[in-house]
Amino acid sequence: MRNRLFVLPLIALMGISAVASADTLLVDRAQQKPAAALPLRGESMSQVEGRYGAPQEKLDPRGGQKRQWPTIHRWVYPAFTVYFEKSKVIDVVANKADANEIGPKPPIR
Repeated sequence: MRNRLFVLPLIALMGISAVASADTLLVDRAQQKPAAALPLRGESMSQVEGRYGAPQEKLDPRGGQKRQWPTIHRWVYPAFTVYFEKSKVIDVVANKADANEIGPKPPIR
């Protein structure tokens, strides 16, 4: 009886750990990528284009309706999307490698 009480939770724990390790998260892949492979915050548009070439797509600017809402420019590269405010990098987001990867949604076009 005592062994049975010990074995059942152990089997349940093993089953949960097998399911939890099945998904590949975008966060895990992004942490494995060296930081030098992405544009740095504060770089200018010309520096980004000089290091990484022309983007695949330059999305329409968003915002700018009021002074408090700055215009945000977005450039899409194969591996990441760069967000600019006043021609300076404010953020870089890794794109999904495939449709099954769990991560952020693609930018709104």
